[in-house]
Amino acid sequence: MHKVTGTLFKAHKLKHILGISEHQFKISRTSSQLSSEKANSYNYVIVGAGSAGCVLANRLTEDPLSTVLLLEAGPKDTLLGSKRLMWKIHMPAALTYNLCDEKYNWYYHTTSQKHMDNRIMYWPRGRVWGGSSSLNAMVYIRGHAEDYNRWSREGAIGWDYEHCLPYFKKAQTHELGPDQYRGGHGPLYVSRGKTNHPLHHAFLEATQQAGYPFTDDMNGCQQEGFGWMDMTIHQGQRWSTASAYLRPAISRPNLSVAEKTLVTKILFQGTKSIGVEYVKNGQRKKAFASKEVILSGGAINSPQLLMLSGIGNADDLKKLGIPVVCHLPGVGQNLQDHLEVYVQQKCTKPITLYNAQKPVNMVRIGLEWLWKFTGEGATAHLESGGFIRSEPGVPHPDIQFHFLPSQVIDHGRVASTMEAYQVHVGPMRSTSVGWLKLKSTDPNDHPIIEPNYMSTERDIWEFRQCVKLTREIFAQKAFEKFRGPEIQPGNHVQSDKEIDAFVRQKADSAYHPSCTCKMGQLSDSTAVVDPQTKVIGVENLRVVDASIMPSVVSGNLNAPTIMIAEKAADIIKGLPSLQEKNVPVYKPKTLETQR
Repeated sequence: MHKVTGTLFKAHKLKHILGISEHQFKISRTSSQLSSEKANSYNYVIVGAGSAGCVLANRLTEDPLSTVLLLEAGPKDTLLGSKRLMWKIHMPAALTYNLCDEKYNWYYHTTSQKHMDNRIMYWPRGRVWGGSSSLNAMVYIRGHAEDYNRWSREGAIGWDYEHCLPYFKKAQTHELGPDQYRGGHGPLYVSRGKTNHPLHHAFLEATQQAGYPFTDDMNGCQQEGFGWMDMTIHQGQRWSTASAYLRPAISRPNLSVAEKTLVTKILFQGTKSIGVEYVKNGQRKKAFASKEVILSGGAINSPQLLMLSGIGNADDLKKLGIPVVCHLPGVGQNLQDHLEVYVQQKCTKPITLYNAQKPVNMVRIGLEWLWKFTGEGATAHLESGGFIRSEPGVPHPDIQFHFLPSQVIDHGRVASTMEAYQVHVGPMRSTSVGWLKLKSTDPNDHPIIEPNYMSTERDIWEFRQCVKLTREIFAQKAFEKFRGPEIQPGNHVQSDKEIDAFVRQKADSAYHPSCTCKMGQLSDSTAVVDPQTKVIGVENLRVVDASIMPSVVSGNLNAPTIMIAEKAADIIKGLPSLQEKNVPVYKPKTLETQR
């Protein structure tokens, strides 16, 4: 006590001697607080180093005067700077390892789905540098031109095909070279499969025998038909957005990147976003943004963070005791996803990937990949596929196929049991729409995810078509020398009722959650961001990821998410949008037939 009073007396005396008033003392303390805040201040704070966040980090730091902080909840995608040591991410054939590993994955689950035998569905989402582009099957599909024209009609003005195509091209370097549809100078390397597997050839031959066209580029003029898939694989390695965009930018002095950093809240001054609060190594910290905070957490994390920060349905937020910054009822609504089923056929010849999955062969394949990035480890094997229309009158394809010369059971968590091949097939423009809501105010608690799968008659009918049309392709002459008995659904499943029951038991997410912060006009009460990607009703806050899609596109989501980020980067920089007019898009000669 004596020491304390002595110290206080000395401080008082010192202040008196130096003539520092109480007021000045306060000012100096405030300014030291401000300077420490300034040290943690950037022009832009980006939340999420995933498919969109890595693109933004690269494009915004192209301007040496722009400072960017990129925060990622998960770890880096390398170990000691090496991709080889993180082979589970970078070896294309190893993709199922991370799809089921909580270390790199949010490992979400839905509520029990009442139209799907009350099953709880598994939803993997990337939690690592590169986000879901570090976990996905590396299929590069853009969707159909009409998807983007529909976005424009739904209120996303300026996001029609002629304003989106140039950004797909800007992002891409296609190994077949640039043309009217393909890019030749972008960071994202895209290639075609190299295995030349006889079952892929049989599949493409069978689709033509069934009356469908061959398309040499389903991302080009003609999506409709079957052909060889584009993949984000470069020189035998996964080409995620971390590889394409983040690593080339990481040495820039104006980019700071933090991993294993969970953003818990957006900070506001009134309705103006000024930064974020985050937790790293158990410590709560703040980072400030002089220009903007940009959420790129994806279709689950972005709406979750908005709600935790007081932006969402005011009634829901009040129930949890969260102070409302802005009543925006669309946050977390309009949830859309693609479902798919696997139709599996036994193969009569030992040519599938069944042998490659035996331990001795896996070691051999792994060593070859580690040594040269070649061999069966250098592809995800989903090398052929296509798009068709479910019935006459449908203007553009609404069913997608991925063919695989192997059998997958339970997201790859269960080993294949036999020589088999399969098709992943599902409807592209499902009419079932769901939502997500906060479970609690704890940022570590996963939100309640309600996709509301198979809740419409149309979806049920489309899945029946998926199974029937796939069976018809597998019954063609091209498969004669390979075709064993049908494993799934199995020959005992024939009637509509039996097919419906099979779909309820076996359909699973194709991992395309989207649309939970939909882009639209201010007059649309369900819109969350405007066509400039700014969150409606607040300042200095954007969302840039798959959550801002007004409706899900007809295809995989990685390529469109990268495009969204490329286009948003130009908007943020204040540049005029790129545009390409009158680019031809294939239309079927007649809509009176289904093929």
